Amino acid sequence: MIDLMNKMVSKLKGEEFKIDESVPLSYLLYFFIIKFYSLLYGIYSLRKFKMVFVHPSSTIHCSSKIKFGKNFSIGRNCYVNALSKEGLVCGDNVSMGFHTHMDLTGSLKNIAKGIKIGNNVGLGSHGHYGSGVGGLEIGDDTIIGNYVSFHPENHNHSDLSIPIRLQGVSGKGIKVGNNCWIGAKATFLDGAVIGDGCIVAAGAIVKDVFPENVIIAGIPAKIIKHRK
Repeated sequence: MIDLMNKMVSKLKGEEFKIDESVPLSYLLYFFIIKFYSLLYGIYSLRKFKMVFVHPSSTIHCSSKIKFGKNFSIGRNCYVNALSKEGLVCGDNVSMGFHTHMDLTGSLKNIAKGIKIGNNVGLGSHGHYGSGVGGLEIGDDTIIGNYVSFHPENHNHSDLSIPIRLQGVSGKGIKVGNNCWIGAKATFLDGAVIGDGCIVAAGAIVKDVFPENVIIAGIPAKIIKHRK
């Protein structure tokens, strides 16, 4: 039974996968039943006959703006509003942890750019992913911890005679390279860019541009080590 499950998951993910032998069979059966139910709901809710898993407790708006590769997974109690110019574009093997909040456009006055996520990317639970006018890009093979948030937009505030909420917004966008590891509760502000192979420590606030293969930490985040 477990060998069959290993083959099924390996074929689905496109890479070798082996379930730990200590996992109880009852847990595995429950897991695959939920997956099958999520597959049926995913096909129904996104109107696409592909390998897409959406937990029935999740909410999806503007599904026509969502594009994805194989094995796309949305966990329980997620909220996804894909309203934007370029939509939500995901590669293969992208998964959203439970309670992920992905709201691409916050106001109908100024539609956001969109979010692009590469292949083999895992989004941890309780994360917030905004798009704003600058957009958000996350590279291949990146893993993101729990409670991580991305805010690729700023409120204009230079005119003291006008309330800040009426001055509009601006944004450069946020870019995360390939093969990065983002620690829990890290926060990315507009204009943040990290190169390939970077590691972001838990709780860091990232707002600057960083090269490849560095470890960054702190408030605001600074380079503390080079992986090379």
